Amino acid sequence: MSVEPVERVWRCCDRRIPLGRTLVMGIVNVTPDSFSDGGQFFDGGRAVAHGLRLVAEGADLLDIGGESTRPGSDEVTVAEELRRVLPVIRALAEQSGVPVSVDTRRPAVARAAVEAGACVINDIMSFQGDDEMASAVRETEAGLVLMHMRGTPQTMAGLAHYHDVVAEVCASLQSALAYAEDHGIARDRVVIDPGIGFAKTTAHNVALLAATARLAQLAPVLIGASRKRFIGELCGEPVAAERIGGSVGVAVWCALQGAAVIRVHDVKATRQALTAVLELAGKASG
Repeated sequence: MSVEPVERVWRCCDRRIPLGRTLVMGIVNVTPDSFSDGGQFFDGGRAVAHGLRLVAEGADLLDIGGESTRPGSDEVTVAEELRRVLPVIRALAEQSGVPVSVDTRRPAVARAAVEAGACVINDIMSFQGDDEMASAVRETEAGLVLMHMRGTPQTMAGLAHYHDVVAEVCASLQSALAYAEDHGIARDRVVIDPGIGFAKTTAHNVALLAATARLAQLAPVLIGASRKRFIGELCGEPVAAERIGGSVGVAVWCALQGAAVIRVHDVKATRQALTAVLELAGKASG
């Protein structure tokens, strides 16, 4: 008698998010200074409208951030981050119909975001920013993204030095996974992110993306490469908003290599490309 394979799920509060196909996470930056779209959606109403538009274009999840993490960005206070993100999270959790994630390094913001309706905490510092983050995740029962980064957005540019970037990032993420498990966070709540562009050169980013399948052996993988500088360097495009083609190409590659989630600005183009290529890949393998 044949046994049907059990589909993986990502447990996020009371949601069970299937991981049977690559999911598209739409980016909503409620910031004045993000590297690609800073200021476009700083107004809460425009941010909500943008999030709803991304869902209409095919986003499976939305990731809401209130602090820019581009190299050298200015740090914001907890109060300011809360002011920016909570109304947007509350509205999108009520209106969008998809799971909402909060992109933060602060436990107080994470807790308040979950109370406002978010079900995923996207911790860009993998507990390094504040040990209380593990308690926040465990107590809220939120899903968790553990991202690799060295230093902070203010200092990371000077820390991009590795002997073997893939091995070192894998080891760091394995340590973060073990820390999460030791603090009562089940593995099926956790997705990992190699932190493309965070304390990484273009060569480091390319090596990590080429190793997506290896990373996926550790845990479900989220890739956030959309519009980043290394794509501009590879493609000769200095304007972030004009890097759509390169970003979609990276997204398709990572999906074919087993990425569970792709975090993007350009949902419609990414969704179309993934739908077509994964259909062809399924036919070819069948």
